[in-house]
Amino acid sequence: MPIYLLNLIWSLTLKLPVLGMYFDPRHYHYPGIGSGMERRKNIKKKSGYQGEGKRETGEKRPKMAQTVGEKGLYLLAMIVLICAIRVVPLSAVPPSSHPHRKSPVLKMDEAILTVSNELQSDMVVSWLSDHCYQCLFQPLGEVPAALEPGIPSVVDFTVGTQHPLTLQLNSSPVNLEQCRLHFHFGEHGKYSLWVKNLNDPSEVNCSLVTETEPVNSYLPILFAFLGFTGLAVLAAIGNSIMRLQVVKNLLLHWGNAMETDRLINSELGPSHRLVESSVEAAMPATAGRRLRSLDTFRGFSLVIMVFVNYGGGRYWFFRHESWNGLTVADLVFPWFVFIMGTSIALSISGSLRRGVFRSHLLGKVLWRSVQLFLIGLIVINPNYCQGPLSWDSLRIPGVLQRLAFSYLVVSSLDLLVARVRLDNFPMDAWWYPVCECLLYWPAWLCVVFLEALWLYLTFLLPVPACPNGYLGPGGIGDFGQYPNCTGGAAGFIDRWLLGESHIYQTPSSRVVFQTKVPFDPEGTLGSINSILMAFLGVQAGKILLHYRDLHSKIISRFLIWGFILGALSAILTKCSKDHGFIPINKNLWSLSYVTTLSCFAFVLLGVVYYIVDVKRWWSGAPFYYPGMNSILVYVGHEVFEEYFPFRWRMANSQLHAEHLAQNLVATSIWVFISFVLYRKKIFWKI
Repeated sequence: MPIYLLNLIWSLTLKLPVLGMYFDPRHYHYPGIGSGMERRKNIKKKSGYQGEGKRETGEKRPKMAQTVGEKGLYLLAMIVLICAIRVVPLSAVPPSSHPHRKSPVLKMDEAILTVSNELQSDMVVSWLSDHCYQCLFQPLGEVPAALEPGIPSVVDFTVGTQHPLTLQLNSSPVNLEQCRLHFHFGEHGKYSLWVKNLNDPSEVNCSLVTETEPVNSYLPILFAFLGFTGLAVLAAIGNSIMRLQVVKNLLLHWGNAMETDRLINSELGPSHRLVESSVEAAMPATAGRRLRSLDTFRGFSLVIMVFVNYGGGRYWFFRHESWNGLTVADLVFPWFVFIMGTSIALSISGSLRRGVFRSHLLGKVLWRSVQLFLIGLIVINPNYCQGPLSWDSLRIPGVLQRLAFSYLVVSSLDLLVARVRLDNFPMDAWWYPVCECLLYWPAWLCVVFLEALWLYLTFLLPVPACPNGYLGPGGIGDFGQYPNCTGGAAGFIDRWLLGESHIYQTPSSRVVFQTKVPFDPEGTLGSINSILMAFLGVQAGKILLHYRDLHSKIISRFLIWGFILGALSAILTKCSKDHGFIPINKNLWSLSYVTTLSCFAFVLLGVVYYIVDVKRWWSGAPFYYPGMNSILVYVGHEVFEEYFPFRWRMANSQLHAEHLAQNLVATSIWVFISFVLYRKKIFWKI
């Protein structure tokens, strides 16, 4: 309760005897105290002599009235005191130091920080995210000096909760640091930061207190995981039940035998198709059967890509990394490029075995590349209901454009070196363990040349107002020394070759590093390393072709390639996020980014190949279906992103749970659409 209210009640209590002199209890009735007439009757009954009793009663009436009045007003004061305590919150500070403040409305990934300053000088509060490497402190706001000793000034701030923050408090105007705190705020939590002197006036104490516990914004992910896991378990149980002989007999008895066979035999294949695995595996993938593991891997990458493009529940780790480092969103596109290279090797080899001329295949490669580029150009420049699109702001680079360029170069290289026959090489030759490299050395030479060109341009190309070899984000990074050098040579080449208005205007580096210049993560220089990524996928395809009847050899080769590329990544990055020779960076498509993701791709493809194609423990569903219709799913999810049922108005757009539910539903719809198209045998190929 405020002090002034306590003083008022206390002064009222002290004046009760005075007020009681003017109080006539005959006009009031209190529990336990009779009225004036009842009181006089009681006195008469107790008095031995009626006359004397009357005189005594008459003489004591003023004192008695005063006593009754005091008791009544004491009771009234207690009632007022109790009501005041219930209504007014307890506080030791007068109302003048706590003016009525409206708490800021919290958005997603935000918390409230209340700073109370008891010092006699103004305080400037600054913040720095742990995610911002070599950044300058950013001002959060200013807290005025204390109103008077013991009465602090209070200011509310909104802080981010995605990453740990370092808070710095400097006295103003001398800009002297008073204290520094490191803390990871929780979403929608409320925190108080007290700045005061203790015993020594020269020493400042800063203490952070949690007033309201934050919400657990990661619970929706757990519930979604448990839900989808439960669906997978139910599907597996149902599939096992459908494969029981008793169920088969019942279905055969109830319906048409042909229809029953279609219902029973799921994507694992009919039971009578249990041929010798060695005979089936010996058939080339493009000639006799299609490797389900490749479509499963492609579909897995595509499903995650659709999910993160739709928002990923607005979680930071489902978005692209601001600069150096990796998130879930950074994994999928390189894997898609890698598996495209694997498919190129298998497709070209199968076509050559069927007698198709290389010139004819080159023409198909050119036409497909043009189609991919044009489709990508249309998809990334939507202009629905906004009138004609201006050529001045047309974005040229993009995902499908990068795929088209990589497909053109890698397919052309493979057409130059691909072998028609692969069974006429002695497996006991000393060079056979590295045959996938030696037999195609001209293509390797071209790729090495392209990589040398990337290294030269990245580290030696002079960029105006930027140091040579700069790989930073610009903005407030690198202590704000190079604010307009985002991406170094990569950004400079795109701005010079394509123009600032024709590249991506809002790169992910804007979120943390506050960059101002445009930068395109699918730019020109990075396309060289996407060629390397696709070519490493071609090597995976060559392994499948050369060792097609030796599953252990295939898996061991995948693991060896994964180990070599992983070791190279460790050297390039020094096993750190920001301190390596070439950090992992998706925006730049750096060399270490390609080697790291290729390492993951080789290992993951080996695991999927073993589970799906060798042991047949898993059919690849549901990822297999979008993998068979990848272009349609990708283009469709981009075009219909803003339409129902892929997006709807949410009750509370500041909750991760609602965004996560919407994005999961949208992604699941595309998986279901691909399943229906698969059952209808509708495939969009270009």
